[in-house]
Amino acid sequence: MKKIFSQLMIAGAFLLTACETKFDLDVPAGKTIPVVDAWITSAPGVQQIRITETTAYTGTAPANVISAANVTLTDLTSGNVYPFTYSNGYYSFDPGAAVSIGILGHAYKLRVELAGQAYEAIDTVKRVPVIDSLTYEFKEAEFGNEEGYFAKLHARDLEGGNDYYWVRSYRNNKETRLTDNFPINGSFAEDVSDGIKFIPPISEGITRGDKPFLKGEKVIVRIASCTKASHEWLSHVESQIYNGGLFARVLENVGTNLKNASGGNGRVLGWFGMSGVSYAEKEIH
Repeated sequence: MKKIFSQLMIAGAFLLTACETKFDLDVPAGKTIPVVDAWITSAPGVQQIRITETTAYTGTAPANVISAANVTLTDLTSGNVYPFTYSNGYYSFDPGAAVSIGILGHAYKLRVELAGQAYEAIDTVKRVPVIDSLTYEFKEAEFGNEEGYFAKLHARDLEGGNDYYWVRSYRNNKETRLTDNFPINGSFAEDVSDGIKFIPPISEGITRGDKPFLKGEKVIVRIASCTKASHEWLSHVESQIYNGGLFARVLENVGTNLKNASGGNGRVLGWFGMSGVSYAEKEIH
C-alpha cells in the first residue's frame, strides 16, 4: 500500500510539473497619458497635487513626474483662487500653517492646463464626524492574526442623509499607511442606518492583523468625508488593487472626473476630490 501511495505521489508531482508552461507575452507599451492625483482636504497648511505619466503594463520604473502644468484651484463658493506651483515632484499651495483652504460646504473647481489643453473637475467638501477616541487591547495570536496590540476607532455617523467616508490608519506618522476602509453611514450601505457608531469591521479595521501594534508605537486614524462620486471612485480603485485569486474579475479601467474643457482630444486619468478630515492618535503603552 505504501509503495502504491508513493508511486501516486510521484506521478501527481510529475503531472503538476509537466502542465506548467511559461509564456513570454509581448505587451504593447500603449499611449502615455497624464495622471492627476489631486485630493485636497480641510486640514490646515500645505496642500499638494501630483501629476505623473502612465507607465507600460510590465514596466518597473517609477512613473515620470510632469512638471510643466499650470494648476489652479478655485473656491466656487467664495471666489478665492489658489495657484499651485511646482517643486520637488508636487504642485503645492501654502496658505499658512493654521489656515485651511478646504471649507465645509464649499464647492471647488480644479483646472489643469497641460500641453495646450485644459482639464477641469468639480467636487465639494462634505461634513465629517469627529473621532471620539481610540482604544487598544493586547491579543494573543489566533485566527491568522499575530500577537500584539489591536486598536479600535470610536466614532459615530452624522445624523440625517447618507454620508460617505474614507477611513485610513497609520503607524507612527502620516507617511506609513496601514489600512483603508470606505464606510457609508458608519456601515457599508445607503439608507440602512443613520447616526450609528461605526460598526466593528470599520472600527476594528484600523489594525493590520499580520502586523499589529507594538508598545511605544503610535496609532493615527483619519476620517475623511467624500461626495458619493468620489466614494465610488475610491471603492473602484480598491477593488482593482486587491482583485486577485481564483475568482478574480477581469481588470477594468478606473474612471476620471477630469474633463477636457478646451474642446480638444487630449485626456487625463486620475481624480480630483475634496474632503473634510478629522484626526486622532494614541500611543501604545
